Amino acid sequence: MTKETIVLASDHGGFDLKETLKEMLEELDFDPLDLGCHGPESVDYPDYAHALADVIAGGRAKRGLLVCGSGIGISIAANRHPHIRAALVHDGLTARLCREHNDANVLVLGGRTTGIDVAKDCLKIFLNTPFEGGRHERRIDKMS
Repeated sequence: MTKETIVLASDHGGFDLKETLKEMLEELDFDPLDLGCHGPESVDYPDYAHALADVIAGGRAKRGLLVCGSGIGISIAANRHPHIRAALVHDGLTARLCREHNDANVLVLGGRTTGIDVAKDCLKIFLNTPFEGGRHERRIDKMS
């Protein structure tokens, strides 16, 4: 069985958290595909959100992780793509609900607003929570 690829990207404000979560993905036996950024120098978050969306559209990964300073800008940029359902979460509950109710395929975190332990918890929950379907399916269909 091959490892699932999780595509991840960040801007400079999310770089440190992305690096920590990339290590966690490796420990959990996922195959992280890191699109950058690769350092703390200032970059433009839309470039990284669009790159991640392209990877998912191309089928190289089904799920992803984005991080910018607040998580807001990069989630807005990612959600401009109709095949992306990027959810900015702040705790375990919102991480669970974004999967169960919204079938989110991209987890978004704020590098300057989310602590490491909370971020790790959110990522684990995101990766392990299935979509409930049912009444939620018709809503998802209206967005796709």
